[in-house]
Parts: sequence; structure tokens; C-alpha cells
Amino acid sequence: MANHTIIDTTIHVYRAKKRMTQKELADRVGVSRITIINLERLKNTPSLLLVYDIANIFEVSVEDLFIFGQR
Repeated sequence: MANHTIIDTTIHVYRAKKRMTQKELADRVGVSRITIINLERLKNTPSLLLVYDIANIFEVSVEDLFIFGQR
């Protein structure tokens, strides 16, 4: 059985803690709401600059936004 790496995002968790809508986050980082939706659902890979901007808004490290594990 092969090991598969799991990558999960916690953007939605940090966004909820700040009581911020997807639209509000999108506006603050200069992207569309659809981009934030896709990031939260892991449907696209963000640029490092976007990840850095989101981490700064939530006052966390880039690593804190993503969880890497083994399945």
C-alpha cells in the first residue's frame, strides 16, 4: 500500500476566527472570492506571494496555513 501525502488548508479556520468573509479576505489580498473558495477547497495552488499576504493578515506563519501529513 502506497503512502499518500495529505495537504490540507486551514485558511477557512483562521478566516472564521477573524470573523472574516471570503469576500473580505479576497478584497484584502486583491483576488476574487472564487480564488479564496478554490484555495479553501484545494482546487488551485496559490502563489507564494498570495500565501504570504494571507499569513500576514492572519498573523501566522505560512506553514501554519497548511497541514502536511501522511495518509
